[in-house]
Amino acid sequence: MPILYRDDFLVAVHKPSGLLVHRSVLDVHEERFAVQILRDQIGRHVHPVHRLDKGTSGVLLFALDRETAALVSAAFEQQAVRKTYLAVVRGHPPLEGVIDHPLTRRFDDAERRPDTAANAPAQDAVTRFHRLATTELPYQVDRYPTSRYALVELAPETGRRHQIRRHLKHISHPIIGDATFGKGRHNRLFAKLFGVSRLLLACTRMQLVHPHTGAPLDLNAPPADDFAHVLAALGWTQAAAR
Repeated sequence: MPILYRDDFLVAVHKPSGLLVHRSVLDVHEERFAVQILRDQIGRHVHPVHRLDKGTSGVLLFALDRETAALVSAAFEQQAVRKTYLAVVRGHPPLEGVIDHPLTRRFDDAERRPDTAANAPAQDAVTRFHRLATTELPYQVDRYPTSRYALVELAPETGRRHQIRRHLKHISHPIIGDATFGKGRHNRLFAKLFGVSRLLLACTRMQLVHPHTGAPLDLNAPPADDFAHVLAALGWTQAAAR
C-alpha cells in the first residue's frame, strides 16, 4: 500500500477500496487485510487506531507500538482528530449543512449478542457537509427522465459505525456504490456508465497532533484511480481538489 507518512511511532497508508482493515466475523472468507499487508510490507508489527469500512478508500493510520496506539485512539475518542471525506451521492443536497442524527449501535447477524442488541441506546452522531459540485445525467432511474448526483465533502465530528453512510441515507442522499444503505438502481447505472461498482467514499485528509512531539500532522490522500476516473468523467476533478 502507498505509504503517506512514517516516523518512529506512526505510519499512514492509502487503503484501497475492497480491503478490510483487520480480520472480521463479518467477512470470514476474506484472506487479505490491511494490518497483515502493512506488517509484511514494513517488517514490523502495527496497531490500527481507527477503522475504515471495507469499501472506503483513503487515509488509514497505524501506530508502531502499544503506547502510541493508546494515545492516538484516545485522540479519536476525544474527537481531537479531524477527518475529511469525499463522496458521490444521489440527488442534489443543500450547499452545506449539519446532520445531527443519533445512531443506535449497528449489529450484524454474525456479531449479534442478545444482551446488547436489544434496546441499545442511540448515541450522538454529527456530520458536517459541503456540496462541491452537481450534475444531471440523461438517464431515467427513478420516476424522473433524468438523474441527479452530487460531489460532497464531509467532516464527521463523531465516529459511529457507518456514520457517514447512514447519515447520508437519513437525508435521502445515499452514497453511490453503497450496497447496504444506497439504491441498487443508481449503483448499477454508475457501474454501467463508468465501470466502477465500488463505494464512492474516500477519506482524503486527516489532521491531528502528533502524540509524542506535539507537532501538527496533516495527512492527505488524493482519490484513488477508480474514484478519480468517475470524478473526471463527471467533470469534477477540479472541484474535488479544492
